[in-house]
Amino acid sequence: MAVEDLNARGGVLVGGQQVRLELVLVDDESDPTKTVSRMEALAQQDVAVYLGGFGSDLHAAAAAVAEKNRTPYCGVAFALWGIHQRGFKYLFSPFPKSPELAVETYRMFNGYLPADQRPRRVAIFAERTDWGREMSNLWSIRSTEFGYQVVFRGEYTVGARDMSDLILRAKAANAELVLSIPTPPDGITLVRQMKELDFNPKAYVTIRAADAPAWSQSLGRDGDFALLMPGWHYAVKFPGASELNNKHQQRFGRPADVLVGPAYACVQVVADAIQRAGSLDRERIREAMAATNLRGTVVGPVRFRPDGTSPVTTVVVQWQGGRQELVWPKEFATRSLAYPATPWRVR
Repeated sequence: MAVEDLNARGGVLVGGQQVRLELVLVDDESDPTKTVSRMEALAQQDVAVYLGGFGSDLHAAAAAVAEKNRTPYCGVAFALWGIHQRGFKYLFSPFPKSPELAVETYRMFNGYLPADQRPRRVAIFAERTDWGREMSNLWSIRSTEFGYQVVFRGEYTVGARDMSDLILRAKAANAELVLSIPTPPDGITLVRQMKELDFNPKAYVTIRAADAPAWSQSLGRDGDFALLMPGWHYAVKFPGASELNNKHQQRFGRPADVLVGPAYACVQVVADAIQRAGSLDRERIREAMAATNLRGTVVGPVRFRPDGTSPVTTVVVQWQGGRQELVWPKEFATRSLAYPATPWRVR
């Protein structure tokens, strides 16, 4: 959609001429090995910029290929901060990273709730991956300064079918808030088993698992009140966000999904860099991307730190009544935070 909109306006100005962009789509099948091989094949086509996908493991592989081929890479949607600490010069990502997610988790609760009502006792269910451990550590490190206490931390393997041990230990520790970043299947398993074991925290965060519409389709009412931090929501008051949502609604019959905004913004960033570079030379585009200071994207202002991260707005979304409602920042909120709220508790 972003490339269509751009080309409909004549494309980008390069060397005094309007140039239409071509979008080449390949499917890496969520396999890092195929990510590498297919990006290498794209390099043979003399691509100007890579646009990345939606998984931290895939981005680690992709960023290394982009570095080797000295080709700018715009990572659409991944939060793993560690990738940005590896010295990559061609990696850019206008998407919130783990440090921002950890801090905004606590800021959101503190911003809504009086001190005596906050869910201060925290359980962390950490996926046994780089991102799982990164988030677990950051949630733990930042908890005290915001007035929270981590009473339980446990790990599980991706694809685990039995999370009862984690749940029962968190329940025994009287945890009031559960923090996690499961895949969609793992998140669905987690919620179903929390219900079966009558574990009723006052709030629970399932970053990533609850992003897709399939969350509500699979869990029904049991999926309500899950909190997620997807990087964007169609209700944000940034230039073009409303128009993008209207186009998505017309084309697909539903509001724009949460990853639509970051994907669209990456094309906006790339187009701006190409135009400022005045060239399709990859080194000049990289230099222009590093100097980005773009205010009018659908994710808000974008500029890049030396490590390729960007201080973009971090949003918190909550499932309420089968819809993803924006609850944070408050000035953009479509609904207030529902709290305390666990759908299987008798209300």
